Formats: sequence, C-alpha cells, structure tokens
Amino acid sequence: MAELRLPKNSRIGVGKHHAAPEGAKRSKAFRVYRWNPDTGENPQMDTYVLDLDECGPMVLDALIKIKNEVDPTLTFRRSCREGICGSCAMNIDGTNTLACTKAIDEIEDEVAIYPLPHMSVVKDLVPDMTHFYAQYSSIKPWMQTQTPPPPDRERLQSKEDRAELDGLYECILCACCSTSCPSYWWNGDRYLGPAVLLQAYRWIADSRDEYTGERLDDLEDPFRLYRCHTIMNCTKTCPKSLNPAKAIATVKKMMVERR
Repeated sequence: MAELRLPKNSRIGVGKHHAAPEGAKRSKAFRVYRWNPDTGENPQMDTYVLDLDECGPMVLDALIKIKNEVDPTLTFRRSCREGICGSCAMNIDGTNTLACTKAIDEIEDEVAIYPLPHMSVVKDLVPDMTHFYAQYSSIKPWMQTQTPPPPDRERLQSKEDRAELDGLYECILCACCSTSCPSYWWNGDRYLGPAVLLQAYRWIADSRDEYTGERLDDLEDPFRLYRCHTIMNCTKTCPKSLNPAKAIATVKKMMVERR
C-alpha cells in the first residue's frame, strides 16, 4: 500500500466498528480511512460491515450506503457514478482507481479504502487537488493558434490526424496515475506527473494546434518532464486503460528529434 501524506506526527489508529445489520446473510467489512482536521485527533480506520444483499455492486454504492444509513459524517467526493468525471478516485484494496467502477465482488476479503496517496488530505477520503489542477493549468490545456479561424467552418483535421488523439482525450483527470508514481511522490512540486504530461501531449499531438514548439520548450526542463523513470505504475493503474507512460516517452523522443 502506498504511503499517505498524513498530518504531521500522526499515526493511523483503530477506529469505530459498525457491525452488520441483524439477519445479514452475505456481509462484508469495509475499512475506511477517517481524519477530521477540526478535531486534532490522529487518523483512524473505521470498520463498517454491510449486508451485500442490500447494497449496490460497486464500492461507491457501499460508501453511499454507509453515509446514508450508518455514518453521515463520512466524507468523500462523487458525482457521475459512470467513470466519467473522476471525482471518486481513491485507493481501494491497494490500488488507485474509481470507486464507481470498482466492483465489490472483485475484492476477496475486507475492503480497505484510503484517499489517493501522497496528497494532503482535506478530510476523510477527500484529497487536496489544488496543486494538481495548478500543474494542469500550467500546460495551457486549450488549442493555441496563430492563424485566424475559417470564417464559415470549424478548424478541420483529417481522420488520420484525429485518430492521433485516441488514448489521450479520454483522460478524466482523476489523478490515479500521478498519485501512483514514485517520481511524483518525491518531486511533485516540480515534476508535472503522468496525468498532466498526458494532457500536454494531447495538445502537442493535435494537428490543429500551432504552438507545438512552444509547448515542447515549456517541457524542456530537468524536472517538469525528465523525472519520469518509466516505472509504469501510471499505465497499470489508469481506470480508463490509457497509457501515460507511452505519451511521456513520445514527448521525450520529440525532444531528441528537434535538436
């Protein structure tokens, strides 16, 4: 399990245990990371035992059931419930993934749920994404052009050029890949990380964008790009089955070829 960035001088303790409802025939335990900055207490792992016959199939269903019926103080993010928005990204059973697409039945024993590792925790399962989004903004994730747009149509591209964006535009910025990357854990203040670099390449690869040289110049830095050591955690954990490591390698290749 990847280490979490906990409050200073803190240790994770054993928290409350909520037993299964009476008469439950198919129960499962969910151990959930809890930390409230307002109390000043150390983080703890609370255990909730649910009746799976009365719960939806996904881990997010279990969390919603816990919040609605067992413990309303539990805090987590969620929105679309369809694997599209990335809001419910967290560490489940030792892997960064989306709670809404992670099936409970895929986990044999009790389900351990933590916030994304190596990010400051706002509360419970909610990580602070401020720095991550600032890094995303730094790569200017929008189309940049020098020529004026056509007066009577959109900027067009061939089917072949459009296909170059497959495997890039689908990124939902859930941060599962970046928070699974040891290089990002160690150098997250300067290394952009897999998610942001994948997004950077998405615009470099877009035939309609006219600032490829400037975008590559912005990445030409010992830390912003080159802290990637091809560990491949990012590709293994991506819940959308994307390949950030390949995108980063392609950018590195482009750097060499332009010299």
